Amino acid sequence: MAKPTLNSLGTLLRDRRGNRGLREVAEEIDVSPATLSRVENGKLPDLKTFAKICRWLQLDPSEMLGCTTASVASNKPKQKVIYAHLRADSVQDPEIAQALADMIMAAQRMISDRILQ
Repeated sequence: MAKPTLNSLGTLLRDRRGNRGLREVAEEIDVSPATLSRVENGKLPDLKTFAKICRWLQLDPSEMLGCTTASVASNKPKQKVIYAHLRADSVQDPEIAQALADMIMAAQRMISDRILQ
């Protein structure tokens, strides 16, 4: 089977739904039948709908978007970049810069978790 992509989302949905009714599957996914129909016809869903569909299809959203697991799993390089930018301010206290970098990364994780719910 070919690697799933965002462009193949509609086809994957149609194939998995098979002969089942649009309304039945939409309720199972927790989206409206109109939304499910639009996605099956090639329209891109919003992030929340995308996450629900990926869960129903049992697919990793990062794989669908072409992200590698290693780049998604490791936030340490991002944290170092944020810290470096904050520390570049000669007036900034290094401890405050690190605390701000930690806070930004925590906020990013919370947003990512919320989108995938």
